[in-house]
Amino acid sequence: MKHLTSVKICGLSDPEHLSVAAQAGAAYVGFVFFPKSPRNVSFERASALAVGTPVGMVKVALTVNADDSFLDQLLAAVPLDMLQLHGAESPERVAEVKVRYGLPVMKAIGVADRKDLQAIDTYSAVADQLLIDAKPPKDAELPGGNGLSFDWTLLRDRKYWTKPWMLAGGLTPANVAEAIRLTGAKQVDVSSGVETAAGVKDSALIADFLSAAQEKQAPKLA
Repeated sequence: MKHLTSVKICGLSDPEHLSVAAQAGAAYVGFVFFPKSPRNVSFERASALAVGTPVGMVKVALTVNADDSFLDQLLAAVPLDMLQLHGAESPERVAEVKVRYGLPVMKAIGVADRKDLQAIDTYSAVADQLLIDAKPPKDAELPGGNGLSFDWTLLRDRKYWTKPWMLAGGLTPANVAEAIRLTGAKQVDVSSGVETAAGVKDSALIADFLSAAQEKQAPKLA
């Protein structure tokens, strides 16, 4: 059976866009809980979106250096399937979150050059999944969603992954197929690449992205 690349549409805040993502075949939907982000959603809105998410789609919460108090309130208010830690959380913190909340944890790793790849092995030991994203500029307020990509060839020669991983960072309907070809990614994440302005999703771009990402099978790495 042909394997279709799994797609995560992140930063959703509108039922229409969630519906489009579902109809087009997205496997994951992401809600951002970070006040500095233009994609930040309230617990109330996220709860309504989560309740309306079709069965089978994985509902992911993106948080940044969140403490237990924040996560306690979030999970009491919003039905979620996975936590995405997108800050400077240590391996120890990732392990703590997994134990405390009993949910799968995806840890984001920012990449700018080859030395950043060392964190993949470190976090593979504690996270359930990894999100390999472009490292934000030093003066950036957002840890992700900046529309930046990194050198995808850095991942081309990595033949062994111990945990499922997702490619992110600067992906668009125009470049996602090439990114999959170069990296062998079986999962991809998009946020700003399907927007017409910061935090403003576009239904046509969401559908186009899913079509482009799933057009061909990601190559198998030996």
